[in-house]
Amino acid sequence: MNNGLGYLNMPIVWTEDPAANELLETDPLALLIGMVLDQQVKMEKAFAGPYELKRRLGQLDARKIASMDPQRLDAVFRERPALHRFPGSMASRVQAMCAAIVKDYGGDAGSVWRDARDGDDLAARIKKLPGFGDMKVRILVAVLAKKFDVKPAGWEKHAATWHTVADVDSVETMAKAREVKREMKAKH
Repeated sequence: MNNGLGYLNMPIVWTEDPAANELLETDPLALLIGMVLDQQVKMEKAFAGPYELKRRLGQLDARKIASMDPQRLDAVFRERPALHRFPGSMASRVQAMCAAIVKDYGGDAGSVWRDARDGDDLAARIKKLPGFGDMKVRILVAVLAKKFDVKPAGWEKHAATWHTVADVDSVETMAKAREVKREMKAKH
């Protein structure tokens, strides 16, 4: 079955847990949740979040997350260790993103990119998801192209041109991505 991710150009090594990395490689919803969580925490913590969320919920299903009682999802995010530095706002953001996946893509997270007509459409689809601003759109387009060979016509103009998580394949390249992220934040 095509999960929407295609084949892996470079293995994902964004966390210290091989099972968490594998989930990001194989589950489009996990990849999107990791991207949403990737702010104001270490990248490793953000991208380990989907695996821990799946462990706590017993599954990662956009429909189930979207329809959960928000207070219950909030409690799941706050369970120690919390899934994020800001568990309440991230629980809301993940739930809103899952609701958009259900409403706009029938619950199929992979169709966000699998069904994109071109790079402009891909960027617009990602940008419409709650939790994805301009920078995150550019980073996800780069991740999809570099890691999964998702390259609709014109994708390049929407991809990050700086060193991001899309370029991470080792501890050293993760450190470089963190450094670039810090420098970019300092400028804004």
